[in-house]
This record gives sequence, C-alpha cells and structure tokens, in this order.
Amino acid sequence: MRQEQPARLLRIHVSENDRFQGKPLYEAIVARCREMKIAGATVYRGLEGYGETAEMHKSHLTRHDQPIVITIVDTAESLSALIPVVEQMMDTGLMAASDVQVIRVQKRAATNEGTGD
Repeated sequence: MRQEQPARLLRIHVSENDRFQGKPLYEAIVARCREMKIAGATVYRGLEGYGETAEMHKSHLTRHDQPIVITIVDTAESLSALIPVVEQMMDTGLMAASDVQVIRVQKRAATNEGTGD
C-alpha cells in the first residue's frame, strides 16, 4: 500500500560539540521531538563542513567536532510548534524548512506459504 501526503521537512545543522543541559544538543532535540510526538527524526554525522563563521567542523585526533544534521518530517503545524522550542535550545546553528511530499510505503507481512513452516 502506498500513501502520499504533503508535509514539511526541517533540517537542523549543529556541531557535535553543541550541548543542551549537559547532553549533546542533537540528542536533546530528538528527545524533545519524541516528547512532542513528532512523526520522525534522524541524526546524521557529517565528515566535515562549515557554516556562516567559516570555522571548519571535522574529526581531529584530539577532539571531535563533526557537523551534525537532524532531519525531521511532520506536518506544517507540528513543525511550526517545534521550531521555537528548538530555537531556545540552540546557541548557534541553522534550520532550513521546506515543503515535501511524503510517500509512505507499507507492504503486507510476507506469509510463510510454501516454506513448510
């Protein structure tokens, strides 16, 4: 079964070293998304990157400061409620929102016919 519906995509760009109340910012944001019943969030660690300060973020031998991108998908209303919450958690970073079309694929569970089970 396939369902399509309009949604919003929010990408949050932060640094691996960013913190909120003592824990990594990306973990705190994902936890807040779960509390707010946001449909889904995924965290990606980049190899290297830079933002408006032009400071390079990458893995070093002595410290880790890789770029982090949190991707969140939900309705426009849910993300409108989430954005100010995340903004309060961030000291620095970037958020980018865009309209997307969500395509939800859900296939029936395979049966064990013909396997002898």
